Amino acid sequence: MLIEVKNLDVGYQGKQVVFGASLSVDAGEFVALIGHNGAGKTTLLKTICGYLKTAVGRVIYRGTDITNRSPAVNVKNGLSFVHQEKSLFPSLSVLENLQLAAYAVGKDSDLEKRLREVYRLFPILQKRRKQMAETLSGGQQKQLAVGMAILVRPDLLLLDEPSMGLSPNLVRDLGVVLKEIRKMGTAILLVEQNVKMAISLAQRIYVMRTGQIILEDTHENMIKRESLWDLF
Repeated sequence: MLIEVKNLDVGYQGKQVVFGASLSVDAGEFVALIGHNGAGKTTLLKTICGYLKTAVGRVIYRGTDITNRSPAVNVKNGLSFVHQEKSLFPSLSVLENLQLAAYAVGKDSDLEKRLREVYRLFPILQKRRKQMAETLSGGQQKQLAVGMAILVRPDLLLLDEPSMGLSPNLVRDLGVVLKEIRKMGTAILLVEQNVKMAISLAQRIYVMRTGQIILEDTHENMIKRESLWDLF
């Protein structure tokens, strides 16, 4: 098992948001976590990455307890997180953002090869490589954020609502890229409100409601369900 989340409780300013959440992702697996807005999905993801702290529960990564460990250490150990919010350096060019991502984790020795991989997945980034990140369209900025995350060749890529604000065509293109990233050997934990997209991509799906994970099921079983309304 690549990562296991065991019975996490998480809250803000004395108010509990996540209640006893448990999930897992195996090496090379594509897992989705879906649920309504405010269900606690992003909170859970931030806790896994170390951006939020917890006194209850454990996060086990490659057999090691990384609960409450620094996000910077987690990234250097193969765990990349693409925030829902824009996580770019707006006054730097596309290329400089990518270079900085590689430098931050000490993996710039074969940067040109890594850049070619990113440009293959996101050709627009090569065309815009000298352009300031703040001048990119919303979809292009999202591509750059994902490109920065995969440049370090993570073992696990955590994505928080990557389809938010994208047109249907860009959502479709993003899905194709995520499938390709998984084929490259990177496991993915995708948090999404776009239920159709998430179920179409993931091998296993967790459903979260009011801070609790209420269901774990396979892709095959989820697409056979007549309705998903009861889950939300």
